[in-house]
Amino acid sequence: MVLARLPRAFDGFTIAQLSDIHFDSKLAEIPLRAAIDIVNRAQPDLIVLTGDFVTVSMMSDYLHDQKQSAMMAEPCAKLFTQMHSRLGMLAVLGNHDVDADARIVTEALQSHGIPVLRNQSQAVEKDGARLWFCGLDSMSGRPKIEPALAQVARGEPVILLMHEPDFADQAARYAVDLQLSGHSHGGQIWIPGVGAPWLPPHARRYPRGRYQVGPLPLYTNFGLGTIRVPVRLNCIPEVTLFTLRAGQANRS
Repeated sequence: MVLARLPRAFDGFTIAQLSDIHFDSKLAEIPLRAAIDIVNRAQPDLIVLTGDFVTVSMMSDYLHDQKQSAMMAEPCAKLFTQMHSRLGMLAVLGNHDVDADARIVTEALQSHGIPVLRNQSQAVEKDGARLWFCGLDSMSGRPKIEPALAQVARGEPVILLMHEPDFADQAARYAVDLQLSGHSHGGQIWIPGVGAPWLPPHARRYPRGRYQVGPLPLYTNFGLGTIRVPVRLNCIPEVTLFTLRAGQANRS
C-alpha cells in the first residue's frame, strides 16, 4: 500500500487489521483463535481492530440483550492479549458495540491494554518521523472527524480507523491518507454475479476489499464473525496485513 506522504522511516511498516469479531463463547471464538495465530506468525508492527467486538441481537429482549452483549467484550479482550505486535494494538468501536454499551466495551478493551480511539488521534513515532492513527466513533454514535484531525500535526500522514466503510465519502474531503474499515462482513453471503443479498447501512457502496474514493484509498475488511445466521458463503473470515510503502518522492 503506497502512501504518498508516508515518511521514509515508515517504509515497510506493517499493520494487521481484524474486524467484526462478534464474540461469543461458541462459534466466534474459533475464527478469533485462528486469527490470533495468523497475526503472531506475521509479526506486524501494529494491530488495528475496527469494531464490532460484540453483537446486539434484534431477536431477544433489547434491554437485557444490551447488557449481556456488552459483557462479552471482556473475554474477547482477554483473548486479544494473546496477540502480539511490536507496538501493540489500537481499536475503534462498531455499531454493535455502541448499541450494546460503548462504555462497557471501551473499558473492557482498555483494561487489557488496548487503547480505544473515540474521535481521537494517536501518533506512532520512528526515527523522528510520525504516522498518525485517527479513530472515529461508529455512525451509531457521534463520529467527529474535524476535532480528531485537529490533533494531527499539519502535513503528517493519517490512517483513519472507522467501522463503517461508506464514511469514506466524507473522509475523502480531508487530509487522510488511508481508511481502514469493516462492518459489512464482505456481505457474509456472496453470490457470484449477484453480490450480497443483504448489506448493512453505511456499507453498501464499499462492501469488500480495496477501493479508491477520490484521493482516498479505502480497505473494507471481511471480518471474522457473523450475525443473523452463522454462515459465510464465498466470503471467508479475513485478517488483512498491510505493508506501507513511501511514495517515490519520500524514498530518496
